[in-house]
Amino acid sequence: MGIVLNQSLKNTIITYIGFAIGGISTLFLFPPILGKTFYGLSNYILSCANVIMPLFAIGMQNTLVKFYSQCKTEKERNEFLSFTVLFPILLIVLIILIGLFFYDQISFFVTKKNPIVKEFIWLIPFIGICMAYFEIFYAWARVHMHSVFGNFIKEVGLRLFSLVALLGIYFKCITVTDFIYLTAGIYFVAFVATMFYAFRIKKPVFQFKVPHNVKGILEYTSYIILSGSVANLLLDGDKIMLNQYMEIGNIAFYSVATYIALVISVPSRAMHQIVYPITAKLMHENKHDELNDLYKKTSINLQIVGGFVMLCIFVNISQLYEMMPKEYGGGVIVVFMIGLSKYFDLILGNNNAIIFNSKYYRAVLFLGVGLVVLTVILNMIFIPLYGIIGSAFATLLSITCYSIAKLFFVVKRMHLYPFTAQTVHSIGITFGVFLLFYFWKFPINPIIAIGLKSILVTLVYVYFNYKFVVSPEINQTLDNVFLKIRKGK
Repeated sequence: MGIVLNQSLKNTIITYIGFAIGGISTLFLFPPILGKTFYGLSNYILSCANVIMPLFAIGMQNTLVKFYSQCKTEKERNEFLSFTVLFPILLIVLIILIGLFFYDQISFFVTKKNPIVKEFIWLIPFIGICMAYFEIFYAWARVHMHSVFGNFIKEVGLRLFSLVALLGIYFKCITVTDFIYLTAGIYFVAFVATMFYAFRIKKPVFQFKVPHNVKGILEYTSYIILSGSVANLLLDGDKIMLNQYMEIGNIAFYSVATYIALVISVPSRAMHQIVYPITAKLMHENKHDELNDLYKKTSINLQIVGGFVMLCIFVNISQLYEMMPKEYGGGVIVVFMIGLSKYFDLILGNNNAIIFNSKYYRAVLFLGVGLVVLTVILNMIFIPLYGIIGSAFATLLSITCYSIAKLFFVVKRMHLYPFTAQTVHSIGITFGVFLLFYFWKFPINPIIAIGLKSILVTLVYVYFNYKFVVSPEINQTLDNVFLKIRKGK
C-alpha cells in the first residue's frame, strides 16, 4: 500500500485544493457574477459534454489501464499505446457527421424549454472531445504510475483558470458570453498539457498497426463505452433532464447543492487514480487474497475519510446556506440526498476497479443500462412534482440501487468482501457524531460558527476512530504524525 498511500495522499491534497477553489467560485462568485441563467447554462454544457465524453474516448482510458500490463515487449506496448490514441478519431468523426446530419432535430429538442442553449450547442461536442483525450493521456501517465500531474490539471488547473475567467467578468475584462467560450478553451489547454506530460513520461512511437489482441480489446472497450456513459449519466443526467422541464436557472441551484455533496467523494476520486492500475495488475496475476485485502483497506479508509467530510458538510449546511442568496436555499435537502448516495458509493472501496477489470463486466454493464433507464423514468416522474428535490430523490434511488447491485455481484461472483466489523463501528461513530453536533446552533457569524463546529467535529471524530482502531493504516499514519510533532519539539 506504500505507493497507494503516497500518491493517494498527494492526490487527496490536490483534489481538496481544487475543491476549495471550486467551492469559493461555486458558492460565492458564480451566483452573483454569472447570474443564475448563465451559471445554469455553463453547468448544462459541461454536463452534456461529460455524458457524451465516453463515446468520444471509446472507453480507451479504461482499456489502456486493463491491457497495458499484459503487453510483454516494447514493440507491443508501442503498438497498443498508438492504437488507444488513434482509434478514437474514427468514432469521433462518425459521431460529428451524425450530429451535423440531425442538427436541427437535436437543436430543437434541447432548446425548446431554454432557447439560450442554441447559440452554444456546438461547444458540447468540442468540450467532450477535449475531455475524452484528456482522460486517455491521463491513463497513459497512470499506467506508468504517474497520477499526480493529471490529477492536478483536472482538479486544480481547470478550476483555477475558471476562477481567473470569472474574475475577468467581475472586472469587466470579458462578458458572460466570453466566459462560456473561454471555458471551452480551458478544457482544450488541459488536454494539450496532459498530452505533452504523458509523452514526456513515455515518448510515443506511433505505429499504424493493429495490436495482436485487438478482438479482446474492442470487445472490452465496447462495453466500457456503455459503462462510462452509464456512470456519467448517473452523475450528470439529472442536470440534463432539468433543462427539459424547468427554467435553466434551476440548474444553477441544483449544481451548487450537488457540488457541495460531491466533496464527499473526493477521497475516492483521489485514491482510485492509483488503485485502479494496481487492481488491474493483481487481477491479471490472479492474486485473490491480496486483492481482497486491498478491497477491505480501500473500503474502510474511504469510509472514515469520506464520513468525516460528510459530517463537516451536514452539520454546517444551514450556516453555509446563510451566506448565499436566499433563492438557493431550497438546495439543502438536495445536499443531504446526493451526499448520502455518494457516501454509500464511497464505502464500496475499489469496487468499480474490480468489476471493470474482471470477466464479469458485461453483466454489470447491462444492469447499469437498466438503471439509467430507471433514472430517466424517476426524473420524469419526480421533477414535474417536486422540482430539483425530485431530481435529487431520483438520483439517490438510482445510485443506491446501482451500488447495491454492484456490491452483491462482486461478493457472489468473485467472493471478495469489502466490509468488516470496523465498517459497523465507523457507521456508528459517524451517526453518533452527527446527532451530537447537527442540532447545535452557534449564534455568531456563519464563517466562525462553521470553523468552530468543524474543529469540534474533527477532535471528537478522530478521537473515537483512533481509540477503537477502526483503520490500522490511518492509526499508523496518525502515530507517525504525532511522532514527528514530538521530535519537532
